[in-house]
Amino acid sequence: MSITKRNYLLQSLLLTLLLGGVGGVLYYTLNPHHYFVGYPVIPLFFWIGGVFTINLVEMCRRNSPKHLLMIYLLIRVLRMLFAVIVMSIYCVAVRQEIRAFVMTFIANYFIYLIHDSWFFFQFELNRKRKNV
Repeated sequence: MSITKRNYLLQSLLLTLLLGGVGGVLYYTLNPHHYFVGYPVIPLFFWIGGVFTINLVEMCRRNSPKHLLMIYLLIRVLRMLFAVIVMSIYCVAVRQEIRAFVMTFIANYFIYLIHDSWFFFQFELNRKRKNV
């Protein structure tokens, strides 16, 4: 396992535990009438997506490093589409607390988007420093 992959998985796992545990407690404490039982599954969903992301990025980095940016952007688009599909399925299937679920899901999406963007920005900076 590469250092990049290990660091990403550890940071992502820490973020997931914070959002799922501490975030869930805060959400339930501050807004109990909108809290739903499936809340901890949302950070887990994004963590699993992160595992797939880092595995694909690592595979691309080994096999075709010239296409790394294109692959990363493609992964971002696919994760967004998959997130929309999951939100739609939940809204149609469960039909309870739809607004709370969608708002919480979108907030988590942006938190993970910021984390991923920051991590891979740092990754690219380190890569360019080593090439110079």
